[in-house]
Amino acid sequence: MQDSFDMTTIIFALLAAFVVWKLRSVLGTRSGTEKPPTNPFAPRAPGSMRTQLGDSRSDTAGRVITLPGAAEPVKAPLTDAAERWKPFAEQGSTAWAGLDSIAAADPSFAIKSFIDGAKAAYEMIVTAFAEGKRDVLRNLLVPSVYESFDAALAEREKRGEKITTTFVSIDKVVIDEAYLQGQTAGIKIHFTSQIITATSDQAGKVIDGSLDKVVQVEDIWTFIRDIKSRDPNWKLAATETPH
Repeated sequence: MQDSFDMTTIIFALLAAFVVWKLRSVLGTRSGTEKPPTNPFAPRAPGSMRTQLGDSRSDTAGRVITLPGAAEPVKAPLTDAAERWKPFAEQGSTAWAGLDSIAAADPSFAIKSFIDGAKAAYEMIVTAFAEGKRDVLRNLLVPSVYESFDAALAEREKRGEKITTTFVSIDKVVIDEAYLQGQTAGIKIHFTSQIITATSDQAGKVIDGSLDKVVQVEDIWTFIRDIKSRDPNWKLAATETPH
């Protein structure tokens, strides 16, 4: 009786081990150390929360991270050429043709993820400049643009002035230009936003703007990226205001 019980126990133990092995082979394993990307420009999975500036808040390791056992990412179909870049670019424009060139050279490029990242980056850079956060700006700007921002911050600090900025909304995002030069992709974006901003002197007196008035701001920023680089970050390469 004891031998029969022992043999039954051994058989069930072997079956349990086999089931566990099969589940691991199908579902994969996780180490518990995986971290989601934080690049604003990185493709976002449905329902996930990630924060392009540069996300470029500062980017992470890769473009798309597929966890073991996860479904393969679904790419948007490219068959409907009449719709692929709407509503951010006008069909037949040079911007539309430029986006086609970028997508052809970099199949991972996704317009919705890029725009979401650009909006996040825009807000991050404007806020970081107002707060004097050079470490944030350094990660989001190309060196020449960072030098300009840094010089402006130094002058402001020398005068003892402070800027307070609050984003109310980003109302409109339009791609004015897109291009591929060699392996450098560039996209020029026209932002229309609602912002509360004020500059105060050393005594705390407002000398420009308002602490409670919402103003509409128009900015044109150009982001660039080396499409051959493993770094998925887009960085701010130029700023201008509409004429």
